[in-house]
Amino acid sequence: MRTNLFELLLALEWSPMAVLVLMAVRLLVEIVAVTGASRCAQERLRFGGCQWRRLRPQMRQSRELSGGEWPYGTFLQRLAPSVRMTLLALGVRRQVPAGQIVIHEGTRESHLVLLEEGLTKVTASLPDGRSALLSLRVGGDLVGEMSALNNAPRSATVTTCGPARYSVIQPDRFKRFLKEHPDAALELAAMVSDRLRWSNRRRIDFTSYPVKLRVARVVAELCRTHGRQGPDGVIIDVRLTQPDLATICGASETSIQKALRELRTDGLVDTDYRRITVRDLAGLRKLGNLESSED
Repeated sequence: MRTNLFELLLALEWSPMAVLVLMAVRLLVEIVAVTGASRCAQERLRFGGCQWRRLRPQMRQSRELSGGEWPYGTFLQRLAPSVRMTLLALGVRRQVPAGQIVIHEGTRESHLVLLEEGLTKVTASLPDGRSALLSLRVGGDLVGEMSALNNAPRSATVTTCGPARYSVIQPDRFKRFLKEHPDAALELAAMVSDRLRWSNRRRIDFTSYPVKLRVARVVAELCRTHGRQGPDGVIIDVRLTQPDLATICGASETSIQKALRELRTDGLVDTDYRRITVRDLAGLRKLGNLESSED
């Protein structure tokens, strides 16, 4: 069979080197398939210092059919299983390494990006040349929807913080999807509304609260969106630097350092290299004047 394929490709005027490379890749794929068959169905991958569970395709599909386990508030989590499967089938899948820009601020593009695995950061350029961290997006989130719906230039840059997998969806297919699934259109509106509310609340925080309370509110929200329960409290599985936290909170890095030191002294949080563990979430919510439904 391989000999016939080799002769066929040569007849199609493929160069001998290209044919040899193709056959080598095919052989490598077969070896990986054989050796991979004996592995357990779940593997652990480390994305930027965070542990993420990778499932084999058939197990991931089973998860989808059973309702999914996407992070709370993400677009995929909001959809019914059947609608979710339809959306996941619309795009072209890509896998990229850390540091890959998937959306460029200012460019005139209209495709959407549906994140499936990995962590990304959303940044915008400031007049002084620095970048402001606007938000973090995880598997299940939809980004780029604004330009897809209004044909305006991209308002921010989206960059992967670790290895990531996502789907690129063309706007015409997405608009057709929304027409055929009006519930999804309502959930999209709800998602955009939530993001607008979050943005407005950040503006209020910047003008109404001291830095320590801003940090408490942001960290409490990160517990909900990126937290996992650990033996000593809620671990925020995001490799967040102090400059990143400073841009989110609208404060200087020195002020962030002081606020974190005070939160540690109060017994509310522990900080490690780019990782925060919340030891007393109820106390942190109280400090940040947050109701349980707000964070």
